[in-house]
Amino acid sequence: GDHSCTFTYSAQGGTNEQWQMTVGVSEDNGLFSCSIWRPQGKSYLFFTQFKAEVKGAKIEHAMAYSQAAAGALNDIPLKQEEFEITETAVAHREGKFRFELSKLMIVAKAPRDEL
Repeated sequence: GDHSCTFTYSAQGGTNEQWQMTVGVSEDNGLFSCSIWRPQGKSYLFFTQFKAEVKGAKIEHAMAYSQAAAGALNDIPLKQEEFEITETAVAHREGKFRFELSKLMIVAKAPRDEL
């Protein structure tokens, strides 16, 4: 529809990792979600930068994780200083990000048409 999610990154390592991305919209088109993650849990890529951007909505909540839940493993969030959230993007914070990323989740709200 009117929403999109773009994930751009730079990473080192060639582990042939499988990653997934899902995009969802609530029934009333009010909420939009975007998730990018490694289903096997921890990524062994060395991320130098990342950015996820949404179009057609403003970010309400976002979180980045160094480890994604899989099997007996739990999600491990990045420290708040490692990334930044704006109205339309979630990105690494230069000099603070510790090069680990395994999951990124965004929930955004679509603008309402005023009657």
